[in-house]
Amino acid sequence: MTTATVHPLRPLESVRTAGIALRLRVAVQGGDALTRAGLRSVMDALVDVQVEHVDVEQPADLAQADVVVVVLETVTARAVDAVRRLASHPGCRPVLVVGEVSTEAVALVVQAGAVGVVRRREVSPEGVGAMLHAVASGEAVVPVDLLAALLPRTATEHTATPSRATAQVLALTGVNDRERDVLRLLGEGADTREIARRLSYSERTVKVVVQDLTRRFGLRNRTHAVAYAVRHGLI
Repeated sequence: MTTATVHPLRPLESVRTAGIALRLRVAVQGGDALTRAGLRSVMDALVDVQVEHVDVEQPADLAQADVVVVVLETVTARAVDAVRRLASHPGCRPVLVVGEVSTEAVALVVQAGAVGVVRRREVSPEGVGAMLHAVASGEAVVPVDLLAALLPRTATEHTATPSRATAQVLALTGVNDRERDVLRLLGEGADTREIARRLSYSERTVKVVVQDLTRRFGLRNRTHAVAYAVRHGLI
């Protein structure tokens, strides 16, 4: 399986203005006309993001868009090529809204240059708003249960002794083995109860570990914590 690592992106400082809603120029491609109209309607309903819709008919038009949302039923080889072409344009950030997606497909499209993958059933004003804010801040967005596809090591290697480079990162960030184990299981999609059972901890202990990690590194939630850990080679 092809694997990829989520890398931080340069924030879109030019579209941020202190004290007011985030402003983004967004293009929507693919899907049928009704789906595209529905997605634009969802973005228009956002209260903390001001979206300017951009029509992209020629490759040169991509320079006008901060984010390009591509609607797909499923990820195909042609879709991966399309993402790669979009990502080749300076400043273009492709985000996929997909009906069905596998861990293998997530790895392929992220490697091709996608900065976000969202399931169609998860498209809501709240979810889309969070995604746009994350992308504008320079983050990549992937469903937490699919993040395991982006881990740079296999499950067997997770249980092995960390490499020297990984040990150095762990030392620099102050992440201990217990926190690393919790992050790894979060990346596999486990909930608090499952993590507690597999690590023989109480659910309260797991919650405290996650809270400590998010507070220490200024992270917003569990998904952000896993993405941070993947980017920095902690899991």
